Amino acid sequence: MGSLESEPPAPAPAPAPAPALTIPVVDISGYLSGDASATSSIAAALHSAARAPGFFQVVGHGVSPDLRARVFERLAAFYRLPAGQKLALHRDNSPNGLRGYEAVGNQTLEPGFADRKEGFMVGAELASGETARFLQGANQWPDEDACPGFRDTMMEYFERLRALSKTMFRLMALSLSLDEKYFDAFVGSKDLGGLEVFHRPTQTWHPVTPVKDAFVVNIGDMMERWTNEKYTSTLHRVISPVSDRDRYSVAFFNEGLLDQIIECIPTCLEPGAEPLYEPVQVEAHLRKRYGSSY
Repeated sequence: MGSLESEPPAPAPAPAPAPALTIPVVDISGYLSGDASATSSIAAALHSAARAPGFFQVVGHGVSPDLRARVFERLAAFYRLPAGQKLALHRDNSPNGLRGYEAVGNQTLEPGFADRKEGFMVGAELASGETARFLQGANQWPDEDACPGFRDTMMEYFERLRALSKTMFRLMALSLSLDEKYFDAFVGSKDLGGLEVFHRPTQTWHPVTPVKDAFVVNIGDMMERWTNEKYTSTLHRVISPVSDRDRYSVAFFNEGLLDQIIECIPTCLEPGAEPLYEPVQVEAHLRKRYGSSY
């Protein structure tokens, strides 16, 4: 008599991997050269990228590779300084402006998980006699003998990125069918990788592959509010890659004027629709955001 044998159930098929997320690359050189036809195409590309994924990389920006290389060289030299020299420039010396050195673990973007990184913050220099407000104040600098060229290089880079950010705001205005100067009154990572963005539809994380000489741009929370969520502020993180090299990243934030009120842009509100957010003052919004991190 034959035997009855039971075959083990076939394993469930593995879930299909999430499709790779493409981070658009936008060349803005045509806008900078005054090419009207290219500007229209650039604005359309920004509009698409800002809606999803909310991240893009900008090339053709005019910031020289030599300047960027000098920035990373000066940063590496600074972080090699003895701990005591760095701590003498701690941001606690600048309670209003958050300027200066930040030691490992000083910042907590996610509750319970201190960031494993060092940082150094600089900003616009105050004019003589100008009263410091939130996120404003005197920069702190290492001695020139200890870190030659650090101050001059950082401020040169800061001014170049401030100019670039104003360019991006003008292109953002055009991408929203606004006057090019609509935002005028309001107004980097080295190629080691590690930056990841969260893709909401698939609930998956995707790496941002650095493009040579490009700046990675992400839509922030205020822009998402401004555009009534037409443009997406995408969750992102940095996973330090396994490497024997240090990872350096130089981020620039254009926070805008502290008294500015952020409210829904008219071209971002459909007929009969209501804004998703109440108007908010820039300073109030920033205090809330920074208060959760420091």
